[in-house]
Amino acid sequence: MASLKKLPDLGGPGNLKQRQKLAKEVVRAALSAGKTLLKFYKRPYKISEKKGAGLVTEADLAAEKAAMRILEKARPDFDWLTEEAAPQGAIRAADGIASQGRWVCDPLDGTTNFVHKFPMFCVSLAAEWKGEVIVGVIYHPILKDLYVGIRGGGSFLNGKPMKVSGTEKLSDSLLSTGFTYRKGQWLHAEMEAFERLSGIARAVRRPGSAALDLAYTARGVFDGFWERKLAPWDVAAGSLIIEEAGGTVTDFQGKPYRLGADGILASNPKLHPSLLSMLAPELCAI
Repeated sequence: MASLKKLPDLGGPGNLKQRQKLAKEVVRAALSAGKTLLKFYKRPYKISEKKGAGLVTEADLAAEKAAMRILEKARPDFDWLTEEAAPQGAIRAADGIASQGRWVCDPLDGTTNFVHKFPMFCVSLAAEWKGEVIVGVIYHPILKDLYVGIRGGGSFLNGKPMKVSGTEKLSDSLLSTGFTYRKGQWLHAEMEAFERLSGIARAVRRPGSAALDLAYTARGVFDGFWERKLAPWDVAAGSLIIEEAGGTVTDFQGKPYRLGADGILASNPKLHPSLLSMLAPELCAI
């Protein structure tokens, strides 16, 4: 990689046209990573386990490299926050060259699903500028569904605009959630929230890919999604895609969601207050 000290000032994606241009590069990276995942999906590969953080495979690493190769060329001045690779941002900051931009990359969200051949997994990539996510892309390679969100420019599924659902009552809703890898107290609280909402909603699903859960909420399939202890790369793209699709995204205290928050609740605006009140008692206390 070229030294950042020798790079020209590339400027920031301060207007919609620039963000749209940046989105095209993120889409290219997501499609490349997705193509890599499908190659591994059909053949044997090495699997290992990260303590307290699930599985990692050769496919994760190869897909991440495929995405990074394209994104690094698009904006070599951006830092990185990725699930598998070393955080370049920390290295650059130590040299006094911290960037205002950052790529947030999950090359394979739903690794356990991938390993067990359950086809709910995806690539999730986002561009952040001055602490705000400005582009988010989620690619579901099995179905070839491409979700794109551009700050101020809307959300799209395969090129067509998306909107969150208009469901007004929890009793009519289809919800989704996930559970932390941590057990004990955390799992008990999550199961209590799951039980309470299962008794009110039409149904609650647990597909196993937070990024896809967010994408399906943005397109109006799910009416709401909640989970806690997610990493920034799990939700960076999806949170923006939902917001641009007209949805509401907060933490469990009802504050606007920020990467690194303990929990995320995303839904259509009509259901959000009811969902928040149903989740708050146990999950906010941990």
